[in-house]
Amino acid sequence: MAIVHTAREVFMSDSAGAIDFEMIQVRERTVACDGGGGPLGHPRVYLKIEDREVTCPYCSRHYVLTGNATPGEGH
Repeated sequence: MAIVHTAREVFMSDSAGAIDFEMIQVRERTVACDGGGGPLGHPRVYLKIEDREVTCPYCSRHYVLTGNATPGEGH
């Protein structure tokens, strides 16, 4: 399975202490997340996008299905 990142946005905390998270646009309904790997990563999990988006329970990365992918597409 190849994960294709079409866009990536990183939201940093502001002075009010908002939580950091990443939003990654993908073209496939199943995505693999390892938190970025290395010592700061987490065990690799495979997440299924049921509607248009899913959030990793470990690192809060937010995966969003791109506009050029259809809701029925994928595995």
